[in-house]
Amino acid sequence: MKVLVTGATGYVGGRLVPRLLEHGHDVRVMVRDPARVAGRSWAGQVEIVRGDIEDASTLGPVLEGVEAAYYLIHLMDSGHGFVQRDRAAAQNFVAAAGHLRQVIYLGGLLPEGKGVSNHLASRAEVGKILRDGLPTVEFRAGPVIGSGSASFEMVRYLTERLPAMVAPKWILNDVQPIAVRDILRYLLLGLERGSAGIYNVGTEPMSFKAMMQVFAEVRGLKRLIVPVPVLAPKLAALWVGLVTPISNRLAVPLIEGVVHPVVADSSRARADFPEVEPIPYREAVALALRSTEANAVSTRWSSALGNAPAFELSQSQGLIRETRSRVTAAGPEATYRAFSSLGGDRGWLFWNWAWAFRGLLDQLVGGPGLRRGRRHPSRLEPGDALDFWRVEQVDPPKLLRLRAEMKVPGRAWLQFEAIPEGSGTRLVQTALFEPIGLGGQLYWNALYPIHRIMFSGMVSRVAKLAERGADA
Repeated sequence: MKVLVTGATGYVGGRLVPRLLEHGHDVRVMVRDPARVAGRSWAGQVEIVRGDIEDASTLGPVLEGVEAAYYLIHLMDSGHGFVQRDRAAAQNFVAAAGHLRQVIYLGGLLPEGKGVSNHLASRAEVGKILRDGLPTVEFRAGPVIGSGSASFEMVRYLTERLPAMVAPKWILNDVQPIAVRDILRYLLLGLERGSAGIYNVGTEPMSFKAMMQVFAEVRGLKRLIVPVPVLAPKLAALWVGLVTPISNRLAVPLIEGVVHPVVADSSRARADFPEVEPIPYREAVALALRSTEANAVSTRWSSALGNAPAFELSQSQGLIRETRSRVTAAGPEATYRAFSSLGGDRGWLFWNWAWAFRGLLDQLVGGPGLRRGRRHPSRLEPGDALDFWRVEQVDPPKLLRLRAEMKVPGRAWLQFEAIPEGSGTRLVQTALFEPIGLGGQLYWNALYPIHRIMFSGMVSRVAKLAERGADA
């Protein structure tokens, strides 16, 4: 079947595409920027079409020849006005997709009675728009648990970083989590069965507090969680944004989604899809942790957050990622030569005094400091020492990754990439840090103002060096 997947850069969509291919479907994906999926393992097996759900004029070519479509688009992270934007996007899709035999939509479970958050109400409204205009099956799910999912990351960071916490009383409310692998099975079966209507899906209900406690047990941690009748949802979201990698804009709808009990009758799903027996939450957590520790996370919650900016600071799977980029008129080879010549006698091009001071501090606590220099002034091989870094990966003229051997409360890397763009090259510089405990997080936060200036200056100087010639 010819199937369109919208939201293919997102957490669920990015995992659904390879499973559709495994089931023999002819897959087309709609993306605003094809470069966002060019590196996916399945990119060469699908048809990639540029389109924007908010621009109705682009949807005709996207939907031409398609028999069924997955609607996996939510704009809740776009800030104020997402309700109106989600509504307009769904209406655009219905107007352009009247010929489809089947639409599959992933929505959210709704609490009974009053207290539906704007986020959940919007997802329900989108489902109604789709069902009213097209043959649609809507799967409604609670927190999705899998490596890299927003709900899993929120539980993980809160539990791992805080040995004791005072939490709002509504963490005692029941929710209905579900493993991402079970969501994917439902989505596939919904296409193959040609089903219609609403299906509530999930495993056995449990409180958000229990979700954290089970996570702690799986990790072998002891945690004290004390519920108190305070802390408004938006204030709680700010706290989540501080402690976890989840942005405040995303934390708000996540928190609002558990302020009231969110449990629904899943008997219809169990009757119509008996082959899906949702795995218990504890097992879902264990599977997610194994994938995370094996670096086998195929998608993450931040995958769909807009176009790649010139600066980005994000966290996922325990890793803080700070990315900066510049476009240089130099070619990839010259750009690679520039960043692969850093360190040693040349130094780090910007604030060398700060690098020297950091190296001195490292030596005082038993680290290598900057005294090791580099083996060759311009050539690097995997395993080479480079000041207080170790060369981890070299792929001329594309990539250089350095692993820190300085004394830090965590693990750190510095990565450079040279990506052809037009007649020049996009230089991408990424600092990565995996903090250990609260001390590691405090270390990163304390040094971040300095890092922000230092890394911005360095990427600009590397770009200029590439244009002058790395030997200049």
